[in-house]
Amino acid sequence: MKKNITVIEGDGIGPEVTAQSIKVLEAIAKRYGHEFVYDHQLMGAIAIDKTGNPLPDETIESCLNSDAVLFGAIGHPKYDNDPTAKVRPEQGLLKLRKSLQLFANIRPVTTYASLHHLSPLKSKLLEDIDFIIFRELTGGIYFGKKELNAEGTIASDECIYSVEEIERVAHLAFHFAQKPGRRKKLTLVDKANVLETSRLWRKVVQQVASQYPDVEVNYMFVDNAAMQIILYPKQFDVILTENMFGDIISDEASVLAGSLGLLPSASVGKGTVLFEPIHGSYPQAAGKDIANPIGSILSTAMLLEYLGMADEALLVREAVTWTLEHKFVSKDIDPINFYFTSTIGDLIADFVSNNIPGVVHAQNIELRKSTII
Repeated sequence: MKKNITVIEGDGIGPEVTAQSIKVLEAIAKRYGHEFVYDHQLMGAIAIDKTGNPLPDETIESCLNSDAVLFGAIGHPKYDNDPTAKVRPEQGLLKLRKSLQLFANIRPVTTYASLHHLSPLKSKLLEDIDFIIFRELTGGIYFGKKELNAEGTIASDECIYSVEEIERVAHLAFHFAQKPGRRKKLTLVDKANVLETSRLWRKVVQQVASQYPDVEVNYMFVDNAAMQIILYPKQFDVILTENMFGDIISDEASVLAGSLGLLPSASVGKGTVLFEPIHGSYPQAAGKDIANPIGSILSTAMLLEYLGMADEALLVREAVTWTLEHKFVSKDIDPINFYFTSTIGDLIADFVSNNIPGVVHAQNIELRKSTII
């Protein structure tokens, strides 16, 4: 099978973690007889530096004509620390979501027994966690009208949602809740006691729910949801929410896994699907080979699944689990006994290629290589 993939490495650690995903994809291609053709394009701070545009037209064109998009990270301190900047890296990602009509971000949240000690939660609360967050991507306060008065003393951000915007992401979430292996339970997270947009969300979701009688629907205010994710996270199956609430609670949920660097995501809509880790560009670690590549590699597993390669996706996830269980982890997980970004990528690619022996001794693995002696 031949597939065309647009690769947007982006900023900060984006190029490093994406490189490990490419290693894994190449191992998959070799083992299963696939061919992946990569088209590398620019977006973010690096695109501004090279073209003056955070999202060049060539990047949009490539994404529209590819089977999937693999994305790294976006952002740079020189823009983050300058609120007066007129052109910003994040503008590129927002524009790309609009251009590809990516209206939903899907973020699965799972935990690993070998990493329970990393979470601030007690181990007993982390068992059997397996939920997924559906975040609406193209509406709400991020895209509403923004105003600042002439004196610079009063600012406003408009939050707007339409019935159509809510319906399309709601149907997606309900369909997923019906999938084999799910518990057929959907929780809408809103602030309907205060916000008019949230009241519209609740009304629309109630109407959509009538088409999915086998799915149990619960409604939860966002402040309570933020608390419940910490107090009793295993209660959730599928969470559906608007743009800003989804941005916040999905990052909060990352502490369940133990590190922001572990969680993948997919942004879906009417056309090409984009896959990316949920972490940011982490510029402090850029170029040091210490970033966690697991989020990107698990995003690649989601990409493979989307392309109809379920067995290949399962193998990548098995490789990740094997790596974590054997404590081949990055610096964010173990700041003392850690392995480099490239080493972890090599190990997972080796597992996929069936080049890992039955018994592995960590002391036999060189720091920057996965060659097993």
